[in-house]
Parts: sequence; structure tokens; C-alpha cells
Amino acid sequence: MRSKLNTSYLSLKTKLGFGVCDIGGNLFFTTLSFHLTIFLTDTLGLAAGLMGLAMMIGRIVDAFSDPLMGYISDHTRSRWGRRRPYIFFGSIPLVFFFILMFTKPDWISSQTGLFIWVTVIYFLMTTAYTVVNIPYGALTPDLTRDYNQQTVLNGYRMSFAVVGTLIAAGAAIPIIGLFETKTAGYTGMGIIFGLIMLISAWITFFTVKEPVVKKESYNKGIFKEYLLVISDKTFKKILSLCGLYIAGVTVVASTLIYFFQYVYKDEGMTTLIMLALLVTALAFIPVWVKISKKIGKKNSYITGMGIFTGAVLLVAFTADKVPVPVLIAYMIMAGIGLSTHYVMPYSLIPDVVENNYAETGKRREGIYYGLWTFLSKLGQAVSALIIGIVLTLVHYVPGAIQTVPAEMGIRLLVGPVPVIIILLGMFIMYKYPISSSKYQEILQTINRMESNNA
Repeated sequence: MRSKLNTSYLSLKTKLGFGVCDIGGNLFFTTLSFHLTIFLTDTLGLAAGLMGLAMMIGRIVDAFSDPLMGYISDHTRSRWGRRRPYIFFGSIPLVFFFILMFTKPDWISSQTGLFIWVTVIYFLMTTAYTVVNIPYGALTPDLTRDYNQQTVLNGYRMSFAVVGTLIAAGAAIPIIGLFETKTAGYTGMGIIFGLIMLISAWITFFTVKEPVVKKESYNKGIFKEYLLVISDKTFKKILSLCGLYIAGVTVVASTLIYFFQYVYKDEGMTTLIMLALLVTALAFIPVWVKISKKIGKKNSYITGMGIFTGAVLLVAFTADKVPVPVLIAYMIMAGIGLSTHYVMPYSLIPDVVENNYAETGKRREGIYYGLWTFLSKLGQAVSALIIGIVLTLVHYVPGAIQTVPAEMGIRLLVGPVPVIIILLGMFIMYKYPISSSKYQEILQTINRMESNNA
């Protein structure tokens, strides 16, 4: 257990130092969401169906690395803490494989060869991301147990996350355009973004100090620990709803660039639209933090995702029929709703972690965050598989004028398909049981338990 129960307010240095790592984390996540699928289909030349299958296989193979990394970080003891060594050292291979992911292997010409290349590099890259991101996420309950401070801490994290998202959305296409070919441009983008990821991770390593944690005698082994965590009914709700939300949002993000290139027929609008979406999301993070204190995390999340789904339906079916200012208004509306997706998941998970600690007396933050990260990555992979299947069914042809069915398929991917996925998540979210008052009861239980064990 921790040397003492940490419910104090965090310093500005800690909040800023903690948050800055997610510039790189969300730069990674957003670059994959917005740009990887179209790079793989249109520049690398991999068939859309094989693209989706490769990413799904990579995620399935990667499945056990997430809880394993959580287990390892939970049981690590070093002079740097449980989490920080992995943030520092793991960021190096992460950057290396991220650059390779956006590099075209000219020596491979067959679809089979490209399929194997993408599957392997994608797996290695996401595994390296696991090594960094799971210990980073598990720092949240390590740093504070205060219900509102966790939301504030993750508000800082998500503010930096949106900065990373803005870089990915706003700078990627201009950077690619600086090079003679898109192939070279994507590699250049990978190098620049990779360096930003490395620097942001190292800043967190050097500025955040972990609380001292006493070594605990229990050690059930990873599989027993894993089974104990996935048997947590409240956590299963979190995994289900967040996995659905991530899949839905990623389907939208990944197909916007297809939409503006092939349906709206103005690829240059992509950057402006993405910036309108994400600048709004950044601006509304503190607004939703305050709203969540009034109406709760659950109601805030449901409301925000409801706004988002309404906006993407408008974009899917009317964007090419309305003036640009109206289209931008749609994206601002979507950004207002999307903002909750940057804040709420990361403030909900600590609630579940502390609830489990109160019930069992054992701390398993790393495994919880490992499973959460796995679901995040699985949501991305499922979205890629959905996109690949739909594009294949409507006979999408990279770089060509699309047929009416192909354009309709892209519209469906921007609007109705993700909306259905997100609505399923909202239904599960409605049944989430931990409120602010319930969380205070959990803390009181922990206080009594730790006082008895002192």
C-alpha cells in the first residue's frame, strides 16, 4: 500500500508535468486515427480489407502485453518509482517503430508481403506504446485519490492531449506537403512526431515524483490477478462503454480524410475541419470538468457523446450541401461533445481502481490500466476492420473518382455506423454505478481499512 493516503491537492508543477506526456500519447493516437488507414490504402498500396485485418491481428497478438505491463509496473520497485522507468526507456522503441509504421518498404511489392509487414510493425509499435502508456495512466491514482482532483488532474492531461491531437490534425498534412512525394512526406512526419513523443515523455519522467509505495507480500501471479480484475462488474461496464466510444470516434476520425477527399472533393478542407473540431474540444475541457462537478461524470459523458453523434450525422449527409461556415459550426458542435471523451474515461477508471482496493485491500492499478489500454487499442483495431470491410464492400478505389455506392459507404462511415456504436456505449454508461457520494463512501472504507492495518 502507499505510505499514506494521498487526498491532498496537487501542485501546479505536478499537474503540468503529469499532463505533458499525453502530448506524445495523443499525438500517437490521433495520427493513427486520422492518417494511418489512408496511408496504408493510398500510399502503401495495401488493399482496404487486408489493412483492417492486419490491424486487427496486430491487436489480438498484442492483447496480453497490456495486462502484463500493468502487472509488471504494479510489482516494480526502483529508485525512480514503479511507473517512471517505463515511461523513460519505453519511449525509445516506441518512436523507432512509429517511424517505421509510416515508412514504405520499397523492397516489398506483393500484397502478402505488405500485409505481413504492416501486421508485424503495427504489433511492435503498439506493444512499445503499451510499455509507456500503461505505467503513465496508472500514475493517476498513485498521485491522488481525491474525487475532484482526479478529474482536475486528468483535465490537465487531456488539455495536453488535445494539443497533441491538434499537432497531428493540423500539422500532418502541411508537413507531408513539404516533401516531393507523399511517401517521403509520411516518413518525415513520422520522424518529427516521434521526436515530440520522446521529448514529452521525458519531461514527465523528470518532473513528476511518485509517492513512496511499500512492497506488498501478496503475489497471485498475473493470470489470477487478471481474472480478479476482469471479474469486477463495474470495471466491465467501463471497458464495454469506453471500447464502444473509442471504436465509434475512431471510425469518424479515420474516415473524415476520405470524406473530404472523395465526397466533399476538397482535401484542403481536411486540416481546417479537424482544427475546428479539436480546438473546440480543447477549449471545452475545463467547461466539462466544471459541469461534471455539478451533474456527475456519467451524465456529462452521456450528454457530450449525444451532442457528438448529432453533429456527425449532420456532417455525413449535409456537409457538401451547406456553406463552409455552417460546416464549421457542425464541427464546433462535434468538438463540444467530443471534449467529454478526452476527460471522462480517465477520471472514471480511478473510481473503479479505488473501489476494488476498498473491496479487496490489494492495489492493482497497473492491470486495470493495462486492460483499459488494450480496450482502447482494440477499439482502434475494430474501427479499422469496420472501415476496411465497408470500403471493400462498396468497391472503394484509392486515388480514383468514387462511384455513388463508394461515396455512400464513406458517408455511412462518418455518420450512421459510428452513431450506432456510440449509442450502445451510452446505454451501458447509463448503468454506471459510482457517483460522487458513492466514491466518498469508498474513500471512507479505505481510511478505516488502512487505519486498522497501520
